[in-house]
This record gives sequence, structure tokens and C-alpha cells, in this order.
Amino acid sequence: MVEWLSVINQVGFPVVVSFYLLVRVETNIKQLEETIENLSSDLRKK
Repeated sequence: MVEWLSVINQVGFPVVVSFYLLVRVETNIKQLEETIENLSSDLRKK
């Protein structure tokens, strides 16, 4: 927790929030990509 506070003090709150949201969105995009790939392969099989 102390590490995060020092990062916030050094680069600023908006940068830390943007980075956090980017990481969260990236994982969601990867999950969506896998789901779309699975759906595509299922549709090709039919």
C-alpha cells in the first residue's frame, strides 16, 4: 500500500487511475477476444 502511495505522489492521481483502468480493460478485452474466437470456431464447425 505504501508503494502505491509513493507512486501516486510521484506521477499524480490521474495517471495512476488511468493505468489501473487500462489494465482492467485489457483483461476484459482478452476475455472478449477468446469468446469471439470460440464462437467463430463453433460457427465454422456447423
